[in-house]
Amino acid sequence: MAPKGKVYRGSVKDFPGFDASQDAEALYNAMKGFGSDKEAILDLITSRSNKQRVEICQAYKSLYGKDLIADLKYELTGKFERLIVSLMRPPAYSDAKEIKDAIAGIGTDEKCLIEILASRTNQEIHDLVAAYKDAYERDLEADIVGDTSGHFKKMLVVLLQGTREEDDVVSEDLVEQDARDLLEAGELKWGTDEAQFIYILGRRSKQHLRLVFDEYLKISGKPIERSIRGELSGDFEKLMLAVVKCIRSTAEYFAERLHKAMKGLGTRDNTLIRIMVSRSEIDMLDIREVFRTKYEKSLHNMIKEDTSGEYKQALLKLCGGDDDAAGEFFPEAAQVAYRMWELSAVAKVELRGTVHPAGNFNDDGDAQVLRKAMKGLGTDEGAIIDVVTQRSNAQRQQIIKAYKAHYGRDLMADLKSELSGSLAKLILGLMLTPAQYDAKQLRKAVEGAGTDESILIEIMATRNNQEIKAIDEAYQQAYHKRLEDDLSSDTSGHFKRILVSLALGNRDEGPENLTQAQEDAKKLADVSSNESSDSLETRFLSILCTRSYPHLRRVFQEFIKMTNHDVEHAIKKRMSGDVRDAFVAIVRSVKNKPAFFANKLYKSMKGAGTDERTLTRIMISRSEIDLLNIRGEFIDLFDKSLHHMIEKDTSGDYRKALLALCGGED
Repeated sequence: MAPKGKVYRGSVKDFPGFDASQDAEALYNAMKGFGSDKEAILDLITSRSNKQRVEICQAYKSLYGKDLIADLKYELTGKFERLIVSLMRPPAYSDAKEIKDAIAGIGTDEKCLIEILASRTNQEIHDLVAAYKDAYERDLEADIVGDTSGHFKKMLVVLLQGTREEDDVVSEDLVEQDARDLLEAGELKWGTDEAQFIYILGRRSKQHLRLVFDEYLKISGKPIERSIRGELSGDFEKLMLAVVKCIRSTAEYFAERLHKAMKGLGTRDNTLIRIMVSRSEIDMLDIREVFRTKYEKSLHNMIKEDTSGEYKQALLKLCGGDDDAAGEFFPEAAQVAYRMWELSAVAKVELRGTVHPAGNFNDDGDAQVLRKAMKGLGTDEGAIIDVVTQRSNAQRQQIIKAYKAHYGRDLMADLKSELSGSLAKLILGLMLTPAQYDAKQLRKAVEGAGTDESILIEIMATRNNQEIKAIDEAYQQAYHKRLEDDLSSDTSGHFKRILVSLALGNRDEGPENLTQAQEDAKKLADVSSNESSDSLETRFLSILCTRSYPHLRRVFQEFIKMTNHDVEHAIKKRMSGDVRDAFVAIVRSVKNKPAFFANKLYKSMKGAGTDERTLTRIMISRSEIDLLNIRGEFIDLFDKSLHHMIEKDTSGDYRKALLALCGGED
């Protein structure tokens, strides 16, 4: 069923020993008399390919003179009926029906139009246009034009032509030209030249556009998706983002759509049915793989938790298996899993903070402003926030010295006495040097009863050699003990060994070595499948805690090629507790450090209550390093801005200070 030379990636295959007349008779009997045997219907229909189902419809008509789809509609109800009937239509006619429903009546289901037209191949588009004409005796383009408007309409019309280039021969000069044209049409232009976006994204081949996106990232410092969000709006923006996602990975696009259809309260059943039906004979195995990698649970399990009855059973049959139970990853999709993070993890991407040195800086003038804000009755928190959040850390250190010279007072002590609660922790944290602040956080994590392992992991797994050494020096100055000694006395086992290894600050800093990376990947792969737990953790420690980031990225890629799954999955499958969490943090930091922190920030604010300690710590520590990158990853991962979430989840002067550090709304 797969094209010649390609591996079949669907979950539904031709049924062996197929007999259309026999199946037609079985369905007739299942619907005969009072009630219907729904289980027999779903078992038969979900285990036949679409081509075989069409033959069953023809045999049913020949044997009984009746329309099988009409009989199924009569016998079944609700979501189950919609799913089964959708399976009986040829793919092009199923798409035609979905689009007709999307534009019929009052209002338009733009999401349905976007999903179908952004994801189909040229041939699928041509088949859809023909099926629509045959089924409804209407012109699809005319109906789309009549029901949509503006740039959204123009892009839909371009996609409806089904004329995307399919030549795999790519011109490097044209790649560079298209990347520059997109940049000049958006980021570098007052206003946006939407026509340029429509022409390039609507016409160029997928292979060509993937290289254009890589080039765009190099010359602009940001992924094309982020520029689209900044330059376009409304349904047009959503359509262009869908096109980009499908070009990067159609499987990832549908995995995201399926997750959104089931997450939270309620289920978007129309979306769920449409995707499960349309992809069951194309790339369902790839979608399952990406789904599990991205959301850390199998598609099978999410369907099982979110649906019920015969509807659930039919969806699970189309899903084709439970990856969590099987523990299997699929070769082609494993490469998709790697591409999901590889590009954004490239070291060439410029790391950008949100706090910069203030122009026309006057340390004595700032010291006076702060003194005035704290002098007398009451405190002017707004003035303090404005000064502290709008100066670089180096400038804040100068202000501390100027304050002491001018007033003979300790600025930190005065701030501590005037401020309170979360705002005090944030402002005082900003006044410390980065190394002093990290040292203080680590000290708090190990002192007293109990240890806050999550803080130890977050800091030790994400700091570079220079930062680690500076932290150790600050720690010794403040607490007269070596960081390594406190970590050793407060932790144990493999977790202690990981932290102590990281605390040495001796990670390699060179480029990747392909031969060594292949050897390292083989060591990790061998130990993941064969050796004892003790040997497993020792081997991972010897590689993850000592190799350079560029080298580890290559190790992870080679690991995927050898095992067909991601190194993070191997860690989660074989390890537990703090050791697992530490190794996962290192892996995620290597893959994409801004995404690692974006995820931690999201978790600190989602749900009931706010983890202000984590929120404060990350906003302080990343504000001059990569908070702008974190903001970009945040909106890419969670479809909401960090600014908006802080605004919604915090209050008062604490919120004002956090938003100043955030640096703007995306």
